[in-house]
Order: sequence, then structure tokens, then C-alpha cells
Amino acid sequence: MLTTELKKDLEPISVNTRADMVELRLREYLNKKELKTGDLLPTEMELSEALGVSRNVLREALSRLRMLGLVESKKKRGMVLTNPDILGSFERVLNPQRMDTSTLKNLFELRLVLEMGLADLLFVRKTAKDIKELEAIVKNGKFEDDDVFRVTREIAFHGKLYEITGNDTLKRFQIMLLPVFDYVLKNENRSVKSNISHTDLVRILKNGTKEEFVVGMREHLRPHFELLKNL
Repeated sequence: MLTTELKKDLEPISVNTRADMVELRLREYLNKKELKTGDLLPTEMELSEALGVSRNVLREALSRLRMLGLVESKKKRGMVLTNPDILGSFERVLNPQRMDTSTLKNLFELRLVLEMGLADLLFVRKTAKDIKELEAIVKNGKFEDDDVFRVTREIAFHGKLYEITGNDTLKRFQIMLLPVFDYVLKNENRSVKSNISHTDLVRILKNGTKEEFVVGMREHLRPHFELLKNL
């Protein structure tokens, strides 16, 4: 039997409304009830009756929530609220071959902004071991000048900076943005040079201040910011 409380929490939907409206109402319901990870949701029968839609329409909406990682079906329990993987969907669709120039440019800018903001976390969480690893990366890539080696060096160095932050979301995001390097190579102007190298950044991180690192990183990335003026 449908409870009065559930009818009150879920406003019925007209017959002609599509599944995206059902999805919206379900989201509103989850927020209104302030459900937490692991909490049990009403059954499909209860939800479809409360919303005034067929089970097929409801299931389509629920499948969208499952794809987003918001709910999952548990054996002998039913549907429960889950802890969503906020980057999961982004990872599945992030393919540079399917992106236009505008999207790649936006991702490029996003990466620059992220790297400009790493200093606070780096100076809180850096260790002597981290510094040694950065020094090794710089030393190993010192004489590598062709594009493949340059990209490998950039990925290794900047990837290590993200790792030092200790922030798992940042680390995953950095990996997801790796396709941007190809975009940079195709558009870079090698006549614009930075006065701060990877070696200089490691030295500042080892012996300098957070403020000096911010200034150094800005100069290190200056050729990329100059590139944006022509894109």
C-alpha cells in the first residue's frame, strides 16, 4: 500500500512527461529526504505509483541514476543510494578525437588554472622523498629535446606535482587531461621561452617559499598563456 508520506514527497507526473522529468523528480526526492550513502530507496512499485508513471518509464530514469553512480541495486535489499564517482562519467567520454577545438582549448585553460593553484597543497605535503624524485625526473630528461621525450618529461614532472598534493581527485583529473598535450604541441610557439625551468621549480620547492613558487610557476607557464592570445 502506498504511504501518504511517499505521495507527499513525490508529486505525480503527467502521462506525457518524458523520463528526464522522472529523473528530475527522483533527484529532488533524494535531496528533500536528505538520504545518505547506503540508505534504502522505495521500491519500483511505490515510486511508479507515487509519480503516476509506468514501471518502464521509471526504470529508464533509474538507469540514468545508476549510470551516474547515484543508486545501485543490492541483492535482497533493493535500491540504495551510493557514493557517486564524480569523475567517472567524464573519464568515459573524454576522448580528444571526439572533441572540437573549442573544447580542447577550454581543457587546456583548465589545466593551466589548476597548476597555478597547486602551491598551497605542495608546500603543505611535500617530503624530502618527493623532492628527490622530482630531481631525478629533471636529471633524466635533461637532454631530451624531441617532441616525444618533451611530452614524456612534462607528463612525468607535472604528474609528480599532482601526486605530491595528495589529492586523489586532482591526480585523476590530471591524468584525464593528458590529451591536452597533443593540442599544445600542435599550437605552441617555440619562439616564446620561459625563464623558469623544471630545475628552477624544484629548487624553489626545496628551498624557497610558497609565494616564490607561485611566481615561478606563472613564469614557467607563460609561453602557454601567451599561446592563448593567438587561439
